Amino acid sequence: MNYVFEEALEAAAAVKSVAGKPTVGIILGSGLGVFARQIKAPTVVPYTRIPNFPPARVEGHAGHLIFADIGGVRVAVLSGRVHYYEGYGLDTVTLGTRTLALLGVRALIVTNASGGIRDDLAPGDLMVIEDHINLMGANALMGHWDPRLGARYPDMSAAYDPDVRSAILSAGEETRVKLQEGVYAAVSGPSYETPAEIRMLSRMGADAVGMSTVPEVTVATQMGVRAAGISCIANRAAGLSEHKLSHQEVMDETAKASRRFCKLLTAAIPLVDRAVAGKPRADESGKLDRIEAKRNVGRHMKDAGKQKRKRKARR
Repeated sequence: MNYVFEEALEAAAAVKSVAGKPTVGIILGSGLGVFARQIKAPTVVPYTRIPNFPPARVEGHAGHLIFADIGGVRVAVLSGRVHYYEGYGLDTVTLGTRTLALLGVRALIVTNASGGIRDDLAPGDLMVIEDHINLMGANALMGHWDPRLGARYPDMSAAYDPDVRSAILSAGEETRVKLQEGVYAAVSGPSYETPAEIRMLSRMGADAVGMSTVPEVTVATQMGVRAAGISCIANRAAGLSEHKLSHQEVMDETAKASRRFCKLLTAAIPLVDRAVAGKPRADESGKLDRIEAKRNVGRHMKDAGKQKRKRKARR
């Protein structure tokens, strides 16, 4: 038995008073936290002050949950993530995503820094994710199934929601920010891929590769949140460039792309919100995939403290 739902509920309860009613969630990847720093009048809650949240320890990940109004839309921004390769279980990696879902977000934009595999993807390019290949060796939904979190077997055929992707592409046209599209492959890391692995990924149909995003999108899909992803191409993947790969290169290239990234995301938020308004995802049975707890989060918040005490007693 695990307590994923209760832990996310406790986290949501702790920030509910300052959250407002966010409808769009954002997860900022390596080096992309500059977007958070340019938000006006934010409410910033450090992860260390949120129950059950792990601290963000990787360079380029601030570790803040930020609430703000952007373009007339209430947003919740996870500035920094934790990774599977840090030794966390996927329940912990995706706790932030589940918390945003319980707070009521309808759409989630997940961002990352990745290595470009396809020939026309160069460092600094922004790629809207069409689909993904999970090569992490694990799935975020493995383990005990709690029906309060959503379907046991969620359909992933439209995990990267067409309406949300279209809204982001429209924002690119509106702001004249050039966007690529492609398939993202997720590996566990933390070592970069070998040239042979990159050749394999290319033959499998991957256009870019990274070490995140897939767990969050999988969990969002299960909980009925309509997801999209944006990759900032930080380098050419192993064997495709003449120099060795490094995290510093990732940070440098995402910094160069930060102005265009911020411009795109700011324009995309109201378009994404309009794209999902009144259009919740339906599960395979035709009922709303949003869990009952998400629609009535206030009622469940009252039980959070009681559940926490019970868990401590069991331990």
